[in-house]
Amino acid sequence: MRLIASALMTLALVGVGLPAHAQTLKADYDISLAGLPLGKADLSSTFDGPKYKMQAGVKLSGLAKMLTGGKGAATASGAILGPQPQPATFAVTSRSSSDQRTVRMGLDNGNVAAVEIVPPIDEKPDRVPVKEDHKKGVVDPVSALLMPALATGSLTDAANCNRTIPVFDGAARFDVVLSYAETKKADLPGYKGPVIVCNARYVAISGHRALRPSTKFMEENKDMSVWLAPVEGAKVLVPVRIAVRTMIGMSLVVASNWAIDGAAKGGPLAPGDVVKAGAAQ
Repeated sequence: MRLIASALMTLALVGVGLPAHAQTLKADYDISLAGLPLGKADLSSTFDGPKYKMQAGVKLSGLAKMLTGGKGAATASGAILGPQPQPATFAVTSRSSSDQRTVRMGLDNGNVAAVEIVPPIDEKPDRVPVKEDHKKGVVDPVSALLMPALATGSLTDAANCNRTIPVFDGAARFDVVLSYAETKKADLPGYKGPVIVCNARYVAISGHRALRPSTKFMEENKDMSVWLAPVEGAKVLVPVRIAVRTMIGMSLVVASNWAIDGAAKGGPLAPGDVVKAGAAQ
């Protein structure tokens, strides 16, 4: 589940030419696993010049809540000054019925300056050590949900898919490698318009348990994708759909609401030219 959560909080994209006035994107997501409702997530991102602040939350429901009591909340802040966000602060607290863990991290120009994990993560013989070089030029899992436009034209140009996101969550360092698959048109509450679909691969770097079956599964997993929708004012792309094959079935995170500055954005689509964001592909 940790890999799924990291992937969930890791797949979103970039920005250049930010607006002079503050702009806020609020998005809600439905989470399912193997076709069964698992819970909900929400994301609020505020852009003010090059600066950004983000808040994200996940709450499990139904049987998943009864079994795990799982929920979590995270914040991040920083600036978008190039091809990837430059985070300054990151914090996340995850709770289950049996324990709670908090991670706090400070960064300077994408380099980790300090990390606090309470309680500390247990040391295991097969855990791959995190080297100092692995903490440089990284983004946290929440900031990774903002991806500045790589192409100079439309935000939905195929080139905006092709990137590698270097993620450090305070304990583990991994890459999310994205590549262009296709362009679709999405129809969801608050947004109707084009999305670029990126295939995704997980590459473990350090901090992971090398002998865990889930690590090997994720490294070999070729059934992961993300749909990215544009936030025109901030020149960033943000996920509206994330699909990750797990060892027990497909995990889906699909936007159920999308609003910018409190107003729905997006233009009309031609009849018969709409792909529902929640549809299996």
